[in-house]
Amino acid sequence: METKPPLPPFTQETATQKVRMAEDAWNSRDPDRVVLVYTKDTSWRNRDEFPTGRDQVHAFLSRKWAKEQEYRLIKELWAADANRIAVRFAYEWRDEQGQWFRSYGNENWQFNEHGLMTHRFASINDLPIQLSERKFHWPLGRRPDDHQELSALGL
Repeated sequence: METKPPLPPFTQETATQKVRMAEDAWNSRDPDRVVLVYTKDTSWRNRDEFPTGRDQVHAFLSRKWAKEQEYRLIKELWAADANRIAVRFAYEWRDEQGQWFRSYGNENWQFNEHGLMTHRFASINDLPIQLSERKFHWPLGRRPDDHQELSALGL
């Protein structure tokens, strides 16, 4: 069985590390990389979609990042206990017409003993923003370590 440390039960420190690793993976916008942190039979709720298993998650992520251009994400630990982590996040992206959005949300994650995510429940809202309102300006890819987190940005 694959293993993706840190493993549950999570401490504040290991949960924070797991959240940053997830953020880094999602900021890669690489579905091949991202799906490897989920179990083969993972179960999701993302807005009005309910992908199950890595193949459906891969297809979902491919569609997502084709639509959400210039995607930049920040995740922040909200709470952790045993094998569950709650996260709040915000990401900025633009559509094909050039309209920018900031999407806000919360995720609840559950992991197996190998550190793979078995369940992901996401609630997300999109807010159209002006170019001048953007807060995430790093080059595409991993958020720099010295970039402010959500709380520091007032988000």
